[in-house]
Amino acid sequence: MKIGVCVKQVPARDAPLILREDAAWIREAEISYEMNDPDSYALEEALRLKEAHGGEVVVFSLGPERATQTIKEALAKGADRAVHILDPEFYRLDPLATARALAAAVRTESPDLVLTGLQSDDHGFGQTGVLLAGLLGLPHATLIVQIDVQDGQLRLKRELEAGWFQWLELPLPAVLTIQSGINRPRYATLKGIMAARKKEIRTIPRAELGVPDTLTQKTERLYVPQKTKQTQFLTGTPEEIARELLRRLRYEARVL
Repeated sequence: MKIGVCVKQVPARDAPLILREDAAWIREAEISYEMNDPDSYALEEALRLKEAHGGEVVVFSLGPERATQTIKEALAKGADRAVHILDPEFYRLDPLATARALAAAVRTESPDLVLTGLQSDDHGFGQTGVLLAGLLGLPHATLIVQIDVQDGQLRLKRELEAGWFQWLELPLPAVLTIQSGINRPRYATLKGIMAARKKEIRTIPRAELGVPDTLTQKTERLYVPQKTKQTQFLTGTPEEIARELLRRLRYEARVL
């Protein structure tokens, strides 16, 4: 079984984000980066399926030259090969443009199964995996928490709302969006890190994929939210205070 995994490099969660002068993106040279956390669960699930059923794991990643660091991390964990879609200005792409580039690269490998994380830690749209399935014309399912492969069929467990789950079956090939927490991602071993140096990373400039560059949405500017504090005192009887507090929590704070 050939399994493709889409992996994204994102700013480290503890990195201090500083905006560029044009407020279009962050100052990339001043922060550290890491593998998108939801994608690490998709990678781990792909590696476990490979260990159980054989085959290979091919990593697909869209980003600038620095994304090679994350690709090598995936290879060190056990992926066999990688395809790097090179685009220094990847940040301006919307989910559809990103999915188009990934779909063009995935078609060159024709995997039996494609896995993506639930969403990215930077933009957090949660749409790329679903759009990728549509562009590839493959059946898909989201929020997957368990995968069983039986006789060329997928038996899947999906997480729904309010603690409910759903079981369904899909044929191969297919695209799945993996829910975070489905497994415990492994660390790269020293042996894996050494082996990764010899594994293939095929680099394709995004412009050479022949995909449309038209965007369906555009980010006008980024900004840092202003932190403010406000204290309000409620007066009246305990019953009146409780009713007013409940009203504000429900309709103003919207936490209930």
